[in-house]
Amino acid sequence: MNSCELCDAALGDVVFSSERWRVLLVDDQNYPGFCRVVWNAHVKEMTDLPPSERAEFMDAVWKLEAAVRQVMQPHKINLASFGNMVPHLHWHVIPRYRDDAHFPNPVWAAARPDIPDTSARRALLPELRAEIVRQLQAGMIKRQA
Repeated sequence: MNSCELCDAALGDVVFSSERWRVLLVDDQNYPGFCRVVWNAHVKEMTDLPPSERAEFMDAVWKLEAAVRQVMQPHKINLASFGNMVPHLHWHVIPRYRDDAHFPNPVWAAARPDIPDTSARRALLPELRAEIVRQLQAGMIKRQA
């Protein structure tokens, strides 16, 4: 599919990649640590994958969530898989804080007028990158054993 922005594996800030999926760090000023796990092949729904690939993909989502929680210390993690605008299988992993731009509403709601300074959270991004790689490499080694 030529018009799918997620089909090009070279696009975005790729933190980790495997043969079947990759993790992108989203450049969002309001949500440092916002990541996506993207299935490399153009697939629309989770049930389009065989069970073993679904399990591998979701394991990557869980490991990514663990890395984000460990480093970013959010109040809550939002996981979402929509694909309404880009029908290519991907999961959003979004750290949420009581003082974030939209809390307690969804990130696509209107932002609060008092958007917090996120520079301290942005300073954690190098540590987050390292933890994502650590978590996901450990998962790859276990799967290969």
